Amino acid sequence: MADVTKTSDQSLNNILTKLGINSSDEAAAAKKDSSVLGQAEFLKLMTAQLQNQDPFAPMDNGDFIAQMAQFSTVTGITEINTNLTDMSAKLEPNRIATAAQFLGTSVLVPGADVSPDDNGEIHGVVDLPASSTNVGVTFTNASGEIIKTIELGSQLKGLVGFSWEDIPEDIIKNNAKLSIQAFAGNGNATDGLSTAVYNKVKAASTPNGSEDVLLELEDFGEISAAQVLKLKSNESND
Repeated sequence: MADVTKTSDQSLNNILTKLGINSSDEAAAAKKDSSVLGQAEFLKLMTAQLQNQDPFAPMDNGDFIAQMAQFSTVTGITEINTNLTDMSAKLEPNRIATAAQFLGTSVLVPGADVSPDDNGEIHGVVDLPASSTNVGVTFTNASGEIIKTIELGSQLKGLVGFSWEDIPEDIIKNNAKLSIQAFAGNGNATDGLSTAVYNKVKAASTPNGSEDVLLELEDFGEISAAQVLKLKSNESND
């Protein structure tokens, strides 16, 4: 009498071969991780299901198609996750290159606290929500005293640049921290007007487990590179 089990296994192996699946490789992989259901194991389970079903009440073809569709979906998701992991590994050098690009630059970031840069100057912008005939910024020291006011005149809505280049020597020498307030319309410091200032990048890093690039700034500590509005070389005053 022919060995039905052996014949069934041979038929299954033939099916796997036609599908491009090496059953010996699948078996070796299964030994490494028995918790993983591969294509060979799935087909074996389906064959066993066909062999043991009630011949008077066979499973509907739609059920088999649904099972195969579910398995294909799970397999596809697994492959996508693997591809994304590989892609992330390949992008890692790009993150490092991006971090290195920030070194030797100053970046424009939202904020109101600043100190003179290496050239003894302060540069920034006012975010003006509406056009105004009287726009300006004031600089205040640690004691709350206004030590400088810059009139920017009539300005259209948007980002309005400002610079303070003739900073007193004592402020530069002490690297004094100053606070900036913007005003518009009435000549007084106005709530709701935000400012951004250029700040020197001291270091850049790419933390593990994150896709972000972190920058350590002179006056703002560590921030995300995503907060940067603009960057310039420390040798440039633009």
